[in-house]
Amino acid sequence: MNTERKIIHIDMDAFYASVEQRDHPELKGKPVAVGHAEKRGVVAAASYEARKFGVRSAMSSVKALKLCPQLHFVEGRMEVYKEVSGQIHEIFHRYTDLIEPISLDEAFLDVTHNKKGIELAVDIAREIKRSIREELHLVASAGISYNKFLAKIASDYRKPDGLCTIHPAQAQTFIDRLPIESFWGVGPVTAQKMHTLGIYNGKTLRECSLDMLVRQFGKAGQIYYNFARGIDERPVEPVRIRKSIGCEHTLEKDISTTSSAIIELYHVACELCERLERKEFKGTTLTLKVKFHDFTQITRSISTDKTLRILKDILPLAKQLLSGVDYQNHPIRLLGLSVSNPKEENPEELLHQPAQWVQLKLKFKD
Repeated sequence: MNTERKIIHIDMDAFYASVEQRDHPELKGKPVAVGHAEKRGVVAAASYEARKFGVRSAMSSVKALKLCPQLHFVEGRMEVYKEVSGQIHEIFHRYTDLIEPISLDEAFLDVTHNKKGIELAVDIAREIKRSIREELHLVASAGISYNKFLAKIASDYRKPDGLCTIHPAQAQTFIDRLPIESFWGVGPVTAQKMHTLGIYNGKTLRECSLDMLVRQFGKAGQIYYNFARGIDERPVEPVRIRKSIGCEHTLEKDISTTSSAIIELYHVACELCERLERKEFKGTTLTLKVKFHDFTQITRSISTDKTLRILKDILPLAKQLLSGVDYQNHPIRLLGLSVSNPKEENPEELLHQPAQWVQLKLKFKD
């Protein structure tokens, strides 16, 4: 296990909402939600003032307003967020070019060998946080450790405006106490399954054998086994190959008839094709996402030997996937389509493309 690396994870605090509060001083100190306030709207991001009332991303606007009647809704400005993330990126490059963007507001930095010759990674993190605050008037949290798993855990540990270092000598004690819900890659469903197996924290996870974890969780079992021991050898990768392209539409009203579903599916497929062409993306797997009236959702996928780029290839597959969904009894609230499994003609070219901070839609977490 390599404990000599110096990895920083930077995560902007309530990024979209904070940008809106910065650009609209009248919103400072007030509960703010980025998204649509209408009946079928969804909160894309919430300020910390709003979170005190229980408002969270991905929550319906109706519920958010019930929790916080004084909530201020602001329409998202993705172009502005992209521009600001680029400015943050420029600050990172003052210290290292080994930067792995995760989203517009989140990135890993490998500062083991940094441009300024600063010995302690925590000092670099402090300088980055200070520069972001002074130059951009925004707040970031930073986590520092010897691998990506622990650096990300550390950045979440003291939010907002956090700064946390997990040293190699402290790592195992820290992990043992960590609730299983805080482990990277463990969502609510997986956490519930772990609870049924008697796994509640890093210590009880570490007591499980590799065979047992792989049997219960497949390939992810190996990852959980390693994480419980503070092992994560993944490098910080400046080149990020786009793995999928997708789009989704929240419908004006719930639909339950075949004709309405096919019409909406057609519109989503048309937008997907436009994005595929614009990004010159080639994939072989089509995934349908359906969110029902009660906010439960499912996904269905199908793979093919041919590249999926044009409507005449995508729409029939989308209809085939939709035909297996019971929406007559469970009206549809949202439809989405995505193409994945990149099929590149010249993979070598991708290895020399610069990293980009890209995002197709507002991320439901910040």
